[in-house]
Amino acid sequence: MSLPSDRAPSLAIFCKVVDNYGDIGICWRLARQLSGEHGVAVTLWVDDLVSFQRICPAIDVAVEVQQAGGVTVRHWRAQDGVFATDDIADIVIEFFACDIAPGYIAAMAQCAPHPVWLNLEGLTAEEWVEGCHALTSPRHGMIKYFFFPGFTRKTGGLLREAGLDEKRLAFQADALAMAAFLGQFGVTAAEMSALKVSLFCYPSAPVAELFAVWQAGSEPVTCLVPEGVAFDAVQAFIGDGTAAVGAARTRGALTVRVLPFVAQDDYDRLLWACDVNFVRGEDSFVRAQWAGRPFLWHIYLQDENLHHVKLRAFLQRYAADADAAIDSLVQAALAWNGASVHALSWAQLWPALQADLPRISARAQAWQRQMQSNGDLASNLLAFAGATR
Repeated sequence: MSLPSDRAPSLAIFCKVVDNYGDIGICWRLARQLSGEHGVAVTLWVDDLVSFQRICPAIDVAVEVQQAGGVTVRHWRAQDGVFATDDIADIVIEFFACDIAPGYIAAMAQCAPHPVWLNLEGLTAEEWVEGCHALTSPRHGMIKYFFFPGFTRKTGGLLREAGLDEKRLAFQADALAMAAFLGQFGVTAAEMSALKVSLFCYPSAPVAELFAVWQAGSEPVTCLVPEGVAFDAVQAFIGDGTAAVGAARTRGALTVRVLPFVAQDDYDRLLWACDVNFVRGEDSFVRAQWAGRPFLWHIYLQDENLHHVKLRAFLQRYAADADAAIDSLVQAALAWNGASVHALSWAQLWPALQADLPRISARAQAWQRQMQSNGDLASNLLAFAGATR
């Protein structure tokens, strides 16, 4: 297909929310970047506006079609099924193999030329991705292309907006700006001077054990956790029967504060302002890498422990060419995900990790530069679509 040369292409992204915030988080970032940086007319079809609203407060869950951040947002319902060729975008993206409406596909097949049809896959560091990136699959008389984000130049790269690093460095160099940002959540000056940790994980993470280690430690820790995350452990620690936004409690060396879910730009600032970030899924995982801080990834659980394979594949890449001291991070990440073959407690893992934080920080920054050399996902995706015939 030849994309229009007299105007910016139109693009549709179809997103079914499975991981609460990860799926829509990725699609929303991509949609905003394609619209804001590349002038693409983007329509984002999403089936769960409630989850979307948690990360984009401007979304009205009662409105079927609305504008947000320069993007047309449409509530995707199961009954959507009748489309004309004029409704079809030049580029059609289905995120993570979601099944878009049969009526939309039928209208795509009637277009001349056909739209560029991409299946934007989930992120993995496994080696097989390089061989599958950009593979084709005939569907309904058209060609679908599989587009993989990834960590090498043989993939589509990672989502990253233009100027992101400059914004991050300016923010991290401004102690007053960071204090003001965290201060809006009730973080005190004393809590600012402690080791600041953001916590975003799935319920299976061993949070209670880690809290116990931090509480008994000699170094103060301030843990900032969004409402509803690690609910049982947070509520047990706070101890007054509530873990709502604004709740906070200090026990021993540990202070836990419950934060609201914030818009994506503010979540970036939270990662930038913290010394260590615990992240989950895909979207916050990528943002932690752009934060240039030490992080531990809680990967989305899969049957037969397939997520452990993906975790080890990433850790192998991340630790390659790194100082041997990064082994403490690898061991902690494996234990955090229940993938460790060693019977190490967090009373052993955390002190080793904390002692290595300066070297892990250096690795985080070197990794960031390495990932930047691969280009960014949105630009790579548009270049691929433009070259597709």
